[in-house]
Amino acid sequence: MREVWQGPLEKIGDCRFKIPRSYKAGMKTDGLIFADERLLAKIREDRAADQVANVAFLPGIVGLSLAMPDIHWGYGFPIGGVAAFDLSDGVISPGGVGYDINCGVRLLRTDLEFDDVTGKIEKLVHALFSLVPSGVGSTGKIRISDHEVRKVLVDGVQWAIEKGYGWPEDLDFIEERGALAGADPSRLSARAIERGRPQLGTLGAGNHFLEIQVVEEIFDASAANVLGLFHNQIVVMIHTGSRGLGYQVCDDSVKMLGEVVKKYGISVPDRQLACAPIKSPEGRDYFAAMACAANYAWVNRQAIMHWVREAFEKTLEKSARALGMSLVYDVAHNIAKFEFHEIEGKKVEVCVHRKGATRAFGPGHPQICQAYQDIGQPVLIPGDMGTHSYVLVGTEQAMKETFGSTCHGAGRLLSRTEAIRRTKGRSISNELKAKGIYVLSANDETLHEEVPEAYKDVDVVVDVCHQVGISKKVAKLRPLGVVKG
Repeated sequence: MREVWQGPLEKIGDCRFKIPRSYKAGMKTDGLIFADERLLAKIREDRAADQVANVAFLPGIVGLSLAMPDIHWGYGFPIGGVAAFDLSDGVISPGGVGYDINCGVRLLRTDLEFDDVTGKIEKLVHALFSLVPSGVGSTGKIRISDHEVRKVLVDGVQWAIEKGYGWPEDLDFIEERGALAGADPSRLSARAIERGRPQLGTLGAGNHFLEIQVVEEIFDASAANVLGLFHNQIVVMIHTGSRGLGYQVCDDSVKMLGEVVKKYGISVPDRQLACAPIKSPEGRDYFAAMACAANYAWVNRQAIMHWVREAFEKTLEKSARALGMSLVYDVAHNIAKFEFHEIEGKKVEVCVHRKGATRAFGPGHPQICQAYQDIGQPVLIPGDMGTHSYVLVGTEQAMKETFGSTCHGAGRLLSRTEAIRRTKGRSISNELKAKGIYVLSANDETLHEEVPEAYKDVDVVVDVCHQVGISKKVAKLRPLGVVKG
């Protein structure tokens, strides 16, 4: 039986629960968790709320220490945590970004309808499985030198486009146009480069996936039309990140910054909140390394999308252009960015940490591509194998309340070990097939780790975000075919 967190959660509004700064001596601000009563019991079970309080100790935090409805226990920050820091006296923390830097999601639309792929899903899934390397330690088809890896880390998706992996217009529909400024490969260890070089263009394992989906329901016809989405349409979702390179960057940085807190006299309630002043040499080094990993992740998803297009071309014997396979959007989940937000009536530049959270800028924001200015930034919320995924858009309310952020998925309920234990003896692939979902995985264990009941109800998580107004539902997507690592 898990220990239940007994800390204070004061209901202060619709699906809003406050952890007052009086909870722990040293908290510089309140915590705020977005959740309903159904989610709250689970949130108390894994002590993630205590991590929300711990984040409030960090120097230079502005606004509140925030948690999205998919919050669960993470390294340092909770997964689902958002916090912003003043540039003059604030800090940057690897625990506020995570190990899988720029783990993210992209959505590829098509002009195909459900009837067009009836009887062809298994062929399409096998084609995807064949063309996109997946699994633990998987290596890719892209063979590049250390020098070329460094170009990937700086230029991001522009490098991929120049090498023929995608279309020039793809750039418009990726956060930061697929290249976060400030990347410096000289800040990476040789081990990080070594791990990244063979893994570019690979799916990895865990909760990462490729899914062929059908648009089951449209909530906002106007926004869906702008995004090129319609009922019964076939789309493809790609969920993966920066692979071994990103993990190594985080691992190296955590070790380095663990010593730095002493140098700058920073006191943290949890050593996993190791950090450095944003403007310190160590803080700048971490950001430069993190930006490299973020750019690697965007290129990784770009290469995978290129092979997704190839798989559809080969299976359906039409060009990707003829099939209308354009990129809807690509979002980052684990990242720190310098952004301008309104703090106490003034526009201030802050460093926003989003750990298992999605940027959700509202309509008219200058960092949204021109095509989506009227509707807000697309928000892509993945389910997992047997559950729905969602498309939402950012809102002005998110800009006011969450530094333009919302949830990133359902959030785990069970550890991977517990999920395997509970599903022993079951055939997860056959269970999914009975629901009309065809799945291929590099190994059977992954299916047990990622079984749908290992996660919170994504419908509830999304409904909370929609209800409180930090993102707005546009479309619901149902899985038809899945590739797992």
